[in-house]
Amino acid sequence: METLANLESFVRSAETGSFSAAGRRLALTPAAVSRNVAMLERNLGVRLFQRSTRKLTLTEAGERFLAAIGGNLDALQAAIAGATSDQGEPAGVLKVSLAPTFGVTHLMPLLPAFLARYPAIRPEWHFENRAADLIAEGYDAAIGGGFELAPGLVSRTLGPAHIVAVASPAYLRGRALPKDPAGLAGLDGIVMRSIRTGRARHWAMRDAAGTEVATALPERIVVNDPAAMREAALLGLGVALLAVPDVLPWLERGELVRLLPHWYADAGAISLYYPTRTLLPAKTRVFVDYVVEAFRRERLAERFAGSLG
Repeated sequence: METLANLESFVRSAETGSFSAAGRRLALTPAAVSRNVAMLERNLGVRLFQRSTRKLTLTEAGERFLAAIGGNLDALQAAIAGATSDQGEPAGVLKVSLAPTFGVTHLMPLLPAFLARYPAIRPEWHFENRAADLIAEGYDAAIGGGFELAPGLVSRTLGPAHIVAVASPAYLRGRALPKDPAGLAGLDGIVMRSIRTGRARHWAMRDAAGTEVATALPERIVVNDPAAMREAALLGLGVALLAVPDVLPWLERGELVRLLPHWYADAGAISLYYPTRTLLPAKTRVFVDYVVEAFRRERLAERFAGSLG
């Protein structure tokens, strides 16, 4: 009887074309994946891959074997996940990708109570300003915005990503407040340079009636991270256009002030992404449920809405 580890190593290596990439998905070293595949080949008595220094290529026998077991392996993994989720406590490494500022501000505070409830889960959280490839990189879940909903992924919207203009009370003292987004041109701008385009990001803001006005915030300070923008605003260096979740605690404490309270820009939604399976692993299922319940309990979707101003 062939082991599940050997079959998983073969299928993931075939999908990714690399022992290294397969190892990242399976939380194994490339050597371990290679060893599992070699054992499978030895047990079957056929060569499944042509190996080169650059990539793996399936042999004809490998292609036939992959076609025969590929879908069945997913069904078997789902069955195992379902069986283990019904007995014992959720356990294992929980690999999650998080937008850094949002993750530190709103997800890290949930961790103590989550681990108290599920002590056998070991979080491995990656804070990164990018849309990770959940399937290829072996993530259990991701939270953020801008993810392409590729085949094999599902998403649950947690709240809006509305952009608002903020500044410190000290910066605003003695200055005339703008009446609409065009008036931001007379203030010092703290802007972010896009990692993807290399250009500073500017927004068109809208009001409750749907009127849109382009912002012309001067590029007084340029950074590449929302947390740095927020800190610069707190230091009284100017006005920043930031997502409400990234500044909510500071707004609620009065350390930052929202300019143009009836105007905001819509940057889409903050969502929770995870691989679609008939039966999720217990560790992923309880994480998804815990985050969704925390957002409901704290009314975060409502508090993130810049349109409520």
